[in-house]
Amino acid sequence: MNDRSTSLVPVVMLVLLAALTFWLSRLIEGDKPRAPLRHDPDYIVERFELRRFDLEGKLQHTLLGERLLHYPDDDTTVVSAPRLTFHQNTPTEISAGMANIGRDGKEVDLVDSVRIIRQAAEGDAAPTRLETRSLKMFPDEERGLTRDAVTITQGRSVVRGQGMEIDNKTGVSVLYGRVKGTLYSKQTEKP
Repeated sequence: MNDRSTSLVPVVMLVLLAALTFWLSRLIEGDKPRAPLRHDPDYIVERFELRRFDLEGKLQHTLLGERLLHYPDDDTTVVSAPRLTFHQNTPTEISAGMANIGRDGKEVDLVDSVRIIRQAAEGDAAPTRLETRSLKMFPDEERGLTRDAVTITQGRSVVRGQGMEIDNKTGVSVLYGRVKGTLYSKQTEKP
């Protein structure tokens, strides 16, 4: 019987160790059920205006929206009817049906009838208008990109492409894919 009890000592020690591990695990984690996180907003803001300033204190851009919903489970924000205005260079206004703002606010996905209006610079007769279905914006850098069809108009001039990169600081837009356009000189637009 002595041999048998000494052979059970390691088994009893393993059972005690397993029980202690289980007890510690329950103590640390608690008795919470492990249900998936719900995707419910933790706050809702109606008709808001958000202003962002650069390091020198100049107004960089303004975001207006009808409704803002923040979701804590993935730290995302959804804005309905957003209007983003860049103030640094020639004023540029971007509007869409909806915007999805990422965790840190560095990326904004604009969807549903995206329209960009860059006010006329000195010497230009008309503002430049860009229309597309979706646009990924990087507001701090004032640039964006899309892979959807784009239409750019200025006065009677029209250019269409499949995808685009836009840089508001430089005023340069690069179109991709098959690009077609009709350009009118400034002299033909004057009566």
